[in-house]
Amino acid sequence: MTDPPIRAIGVIQERISHELYRTTLPNGKSLLAHLSKELKQAQVEFLDGARVHLELTPYDFDTGRISGVVEE
Repeated sequence: MTDPPIRAIGVIQERISHELYRTTLPNGKSLLAHLSKELKQAQVEFLDGARVHLELTPYDFDTGRISGVVEE
């Protein structure tokens, strides 16, 4: 059985490649995040400063997955 992901909201700081972004959590921690499969297929791109939903594993807080954009 796998542990459920930790969900957080982050802010895009910079685009590294088409699928990889540097993001910051509300506590100031910086991490690398990649697009989820659905966002890759939709060819979604984010601008710096965009607020996104992140999923992190309980074992690695240095990388995450972007699962969507925060609707404001």
